[in-house]
Amino acid sequence: MTKALPGKLRPKAKKSSAGSEGLSLIWPLAAQSIIPIPKSTSDIGPGPGVPSYWLPSMKAIQFEKPQSFRVIDIAEPGKPGPGEVRVRVHQVGICGTDLGGYLGKMPFYSYPRIPGHELGVEVLEVGTGVTNVQPGDRCSVEPYINCQQCYSCRRGFTNCCEQHKTLGVMMDGGLTREILLPARKLHVSRKLDFEQLALVETLAIGCHAVNRGAPKPGEHVLVIGAGPIGLSAIEFARISGAKTIVMDMVESRLQFVREKLRVPDIILAKGNEDDLKRLAELTNGQLADVVIDATGSNKSMAHALNYCAFAGRLVYVGITQQEISFLHAPALHRRELTILASRNALTGDFTRIVTLIEDGVIDTAPWITHRTDFDGLIDAFPGYVKPETGVIKAMVKLG
Repeated sequence: MTKALPGKLRPKAKKSSAGSEGLSLIWPLAAQSIIPIPKSTSDIGPGPGVPSYWLPSMKAIQFEKPQSFRVIDIAEPGKPGPGEVRVRVHQVGICGTDLGGYLGKMPFYSYPRIPGHELGVEVLEVGTGVTNVQPGDRCSVEPYINCQQCYSCRRGFTNCCEQHKTLGVMMDGGLTREILLPARKLHVSRKLDFEQLALVETLAIGCHAVNRGAPKPGEHVLVIGAGPIGLSAIEFARISGAKTIVMDMVESRLQFVREKLRVPDIILAKGNEDDLKRLAELTNGQLADVVIDATGSNKSMAHALNYCAFAGRLVYVGITQQEISFLHAPALHRRELTILASRNALTGDFTRIVTLIEDGVIDTAPWITHRTDFDGLIDAFPGYVKPETGVIKAMVKLG
């Protein structure tokens, strides 16, 4: 690996990543102006007057393959084009997607890959036509890059664009100093710090899942799985006015829910009929109007139908690559249940969450349990996959 000092030039690397797309991308400003996307940062020249074999460089952390990190040199992103911004990454949140990518269990993930999609960034430079942000702005990043042209996008379902790419999953992400982004994917806050801004994306996943289930005040919502995504669903179930119940197999997670999120009704899952009995006790025998499964376990997702009330809604926000199977007549048909998927989040979710944190409706303080920096991440990361370490949300400081 060629070493590079800050502000120096180095010979152009052959490849910064073997993934399908690199960090320095040219994004569509509008649906009518699609510009070809380079395959990697090494395909982008340094600009007029600079030999093509020299490029400024910066460090990035890359998943070379499952359970294998490396520090690499990549080209600096260069000037932002129309509709783009160049940002400095200050904080990166580590979530279940990153853990799944590390373990090789995450659908849609490709290697090698620079992770990082939960980002708190500072705007450094804006391209032509950008009016929603300016240099110096602190922003959360909506990391779901959509084409703006497909049937889903035209109907407003940008979270499930047919050509969807998530930063740090299908394309290189933010575990580096600077990146280019579409300006339309930035959400400004004058009040929040970079850690809070990096947390917005996690909360957006839960926000969207709860919106899919559409609980009404007074209804019962059961959230299965008290990891970060489950916790974000709990936040928005509470905000909806529904009576929130949380089920998990890890006692320490339920303790966090009770003490930090102040949700008293919890179920320590034993995997037997006692779980259903306890839910019936908490709901006057009605069971849950909305069940949100955030486990990513196909067994849990199949069994979740049994917790639904008659005419209830079941939302799958966790992801599995395994088959989900259940009998049709006893629960799904007899109770006339509705099953919903929940993927990513919408632009309005990010705007709403920034306001909720600014107004103190959501307290981010309990969420961040672990911190490290760029240099310490590779050593710290394996511990994040172990439940006994008590990780809720780890943050990585860059710079």
